[in-house]
Amino acid sequence: MGCEDEQLVKTICDLYEKISKLESLKPSEDVNVLFKQLVSTCIPPNPSIDVTKMCETVQEIRLNLIKICGEAEGHLEHHFSSILTSFQDNPLNHLNIFPYHNNYLKLGKLEFDLLTQNLNGSVPKSVAFVGSGPLPLTSIVLASSHLKDTIFHNFDIDPSANSLASLLVSSDPDISQRMFFHTVDIMDVTESLKSFDVVFLAALVGMNKEEKVKVIEHLQKHMAPGAVLMLRSAHGPRAFLYPVVEPSDLQGFEVLSIYHPTDDVINSVVISKKLPVVSTGNVGGPSCLLKSCNCSKIHAIMNKKKKKNMMIEEFGAREEQLS
Repeated sequence: MGCEDEQLVKTICDLYEKISKLESLKPSEDVNVLFKQLVSTCIPPNPSIDVTKMCETVQEIRLNLIKICGEAEGHLEHHFSSILTSFQDNPLNHLNIFPYHNNYLKLGKLEFDLLTQNLNGSVPKSVAFVGSGPLPLTSIVLASSHLKDTIFHNFDIDPSANSLASLLVSSDPDISQRMFFHTVDIMDVTESLKSFDVVFLAALVGMNKEEKVKVIEHLQKHMAPGAVLMLRSAHGPRAFLYPVVEPSDLQGFEVLSIYHPTDDVINSVVISKKLPVVSTGNVGGPSCLLKSCNCSKIHAIMNKKKKKNMMIEEFGAREEQLS
């Protein structure tokens, strides 16, 4: 690394030390200031920063920082979802009070454009979002602005998150009929995954490489052949905020496109398609997956510019088929 890169990493590590000493990660003046500094430090594009090649100490700091950011993000979403649900009219009319609302609008448009491009203009009938949280902005943005006839199934392991999220959309006459919430560990969902045209995997589902790959392998095993998997990754110093997904992590998928934003949209977007299962030709013999992604097909696109009743399902040992 050059001197400027070393100084950038040092600044991030210094901020980590301050953040790790906070008594609480719930929204407060100190928390807000430190995380604003962290994001502003990490967000400028810097392709020369490769977190996989850094020393063990920095790697450990990065993994800890991602966990801290995930916890802080959860508190932030709970905080604002609670505020939004207190509005007497439709809470969705006030989403702009969330400080990163504009970021989600841009990210939703980006993901919709990539999805449309790679689906040749066809519109998915049913979408799953894994790790939707108490403020499911991606699903809301896509459902309200881009996929206006699509059914959305949101999965989260936290019942309190799903309670807030369902309450948030319950006053909207359109969204409330097309958006459903399921309280379940996605690793316990199997046959139901075959019913989705597109599966979104939130950036913070799988906080490290091993966990992320385990979730991807589970999705690959149970998604329908030809279904699209959209993931969020990170690039350059932004990888101190979110886990990185590499094409090699997507065994059994064909990677269609990778997009690294250079504006205030923090997450990179990876879009892939589950490959079909083909028979070996032996009767009763095993079948095998076609090879994983052909990396020559990856498009690393760089932005040159800057039902009225809500359904919250508690999945038990017996999984229900999603409609």
